Amino acid sequence: MGRSSPHVGIYPGTFDPITLGHMDIIRRGAKLVDRLVIGVATNPSKTPLFTLEERVAHVRRETAAIPNVEVVAFDSLLIHFAASVGANVIIRGLRAVADFEYEFQMAGMNQQLSQAIETVFLMADVALQPIASRLVKEIASYGGEIERFVTPAVAADVYRRLEERGVLRKPRQSSAPPAA
Repeated sequence: MGRSSPHVGIYPGTFDPITLGHMDIIRRGAKLVDRLVIGVATNPSKTPLFTLEERVAHVRRETAAIPNVEVVAFDSLLIHFAASVGANVIIRGLRAVADFEYEFQMAGMNQQLSQAIETVFLMADVALQPIASRLVKEIASYGGEIERFVTPAVAADVYRRLEERGVLRKPRQSSAPPAA
């Protein structure tokens, strides 16, 4: 049975920085809709490491190979943003029970604001569930290796920004064993 209109999904977040967990949800979410709009949000309750423009550029770079994805900055209620791009689906990733409680409440509020938009939850890949942008930044600030959580380009961006801000607490440690 064919659809009369395309399904447009949005995947909102601050993406500070974009992680492999985000990329997993983006790749999988892009398979569920005709067009997936990644909404890079301003979030007054957070102090981002990167500017909104930088985060948009990072997400565009990381998603460039996914043909039905576009990246847009937004600074509004999620439901208003969804309506502005013609979305009928909000895609959210879940890592743990704590995520579910928050996301369940948000989905309920969004449904109260607009019954025309459904929320779809995707469980994060088991190997990627512990990844959180906040933790990636914290690990990096202590010189820890973050390359298993983000792409090499994003890792370089994170380390560079931490150095620029003078908040890299320890030099990066190499995971290579010492030479004999």
